[in-house]
Parts: sequence; C-alpha cells; structure tokens
Amino acid sequence: MITNESVNIISNGSDDLSYRSVFLALKTYCRQFESWYSLTKYEETINTRRNLLKAHDYDETPNEDWWEPHQRKGVAPPPLEKPFLKEGVFVDLVKPEDFISGNRPLREVIDKRRSRRKFVDTPLTLEEVSFLLWSTQGVRKVDKNLVWTLRTVPSGGARHPFETYLVINWVEGITSGIYRYLPIEHRLLLIKKTDSKIQDKVSSLCWDQTFCGKSAIFFIWAVIPYKSEWRYSIVAYKDIAIEAGHICQNLYLACESIRVGTCAIAAYNQKGIDELIGVDGKNEFTIYVAPVGKIGINSEEEDE
Repeated sequence: MITNESVNIISNGSDDLSYRSVFLALKTYCRQFESWYSLTKYEETINTRRNLLKAHDYDETPNEDWWEPHQRKGVAPPPLEKPFLKEGVFVDLVKPEDFISGNRPLREVIDKRRSRRKFVDTPLTLEEVSFLLWSTQGVRKVDKNLVWTLRTVPSGGARHPFETYLVINWVEGITSGIYRYLPIEHRLLLIKKTDSKIQDKVSSLCWDQTFCGKSAIFFIWAVIPYKSEWRYSIVAYKDIAIEAGHICQNLYLACESIRVGTCAIAAYNQKGIDELIGVDGKNEFTIYVAPVGKIGINSEEEDE
C-alpha cells in the first residue's frame, strides 16, 4: 500500500514535484482498486449465495458423469432414518388416531400464528409433544422397497433428509434429557439425560436468547444431505432449505392449534448445537431450531 510516508521518502524533498504527483496519483489509484476489489468480492460472494436459491439450469449441467445422482448410477438408497440401537431407552408416544388435541379451526390457527418468546413454567403433556412431532415429521406411508416415505410435510422425491432432536425440560411423564424422534416407529429415543444446567447451555448456544433455554422443549432439526443428494446430487440444496421451512411452519400451526408457542431460530452456534446432539457437522448437521412452551392465558396476541 502506498502511504504519505512512502511518497515523502521517494520524493526526498525534491523541488521537482513530478515524483510526488506521480506517487499521489498511484496512491489514489490503489485506494480505488482496493475499493473496487472489495466490492467485486462482495458481489461475487452474494451472487454465489443467491444462486443457491434459484432453480437449477439444466442447460448448464456438465456433460461429464461425475455429477450424476447415485440413484441414476444404481447405488442403493440411504436408510429412511438413521440407524439406532434396539437396546436403547425409548418413550412410546400417543398414536395419531388417539389425539384429542389440535382441533382448532385452521383459519383461526393461521390468523393467530405468532413468533412467541414468553413461556410459562407449565409442562407439556405427552399427547401434546406427540402431536407436535407427528405434525412436523409424522410418517403416513412407508415404501415397500424402503426408498421413500410419505409424511405430514412435503419433500422433493419424498427424500425427507431431516432428523428431529429434542431437548426436553418439562414434559409430563418424560425424564429431562436429549432425545431423538423416530418417525417411522413414532417413538422417542433417549440420547442422554440432562439437568437444569442445560437451560443456560441452550440459551448460550442460541447467542444468549434466554427464552430458548426456558422452553419446555427445544426442537433441533438436523439434516443428512446425502438423503437428498442420492436423488438430486448437486441440485439438492435448494430443496433442503425449502423443506426446513415446511417443517417449521407446520410446527407453528400445530403449536397454535393447541395453544402453545414457538419461535423459529436461525441464529445459533453451529458447532455447539451439533456437539450437543452428537452429530459430526459434516454428514449430519443442525439446520434449524425452535423452542416450544406453554403461553399465558392472556398472551395470544403477544410477540410477533
């Protein structure tokens, strides 16, 4: 970088101002170049990120076969849900046909939908948790060849690349801990027990949004990208981002239908949340989180 000091040294006090004029001009040019380069890098980065949101241009698909989806190459599909030990500790959930909650009219639910950040210390019931899990990832049909599932939310190619984890603080009949939802079995699998310190930890991992730690349950959705990549290869990522929104919106509507609150959170410590639920951060990683809790009688119009 050209500075005033370097200009003075080079000109060396000469009466001939030509040297000084040249270097001042060069200094100005360098500043302009630095500004232009910075703007170019910014625009380049922005455009790269924006392109992930666009539909794939198949006219620009490489002629080589390296990008072709594994499905097209005859590779066996990944498992419909991440394998787990049969000897684990499980919680049986209320079956969908036995739900008595969630009958609030849809038009009213949509009208009342809010992002809610004020929760009371009342536990959720087992049925309420069962209903929320089923509403966000419930399985309606399993393909006989174990290639796809039909669920309560849409997914490109019926791939459903997500795993649902819960930090449970206050749910009737369930020990506090970190759990994983098994949607095909409609059960919870205990990952590890927790104590009251988990509330501060969750708040810290959400960059000190304290209401996250004070929720009755804390939803964590992790994605296993290969579940979608197997079918869509390098064009899978827009689908994954869209589908995370489908899931969380269903959580919002399901919460409103049973008069509990939630708030979608995209600001979290990626590495910290991944470590909390025990995923590697590469082949499986957190993509979205949301606290859920009971709200006060007069809080239906609060928050946004």
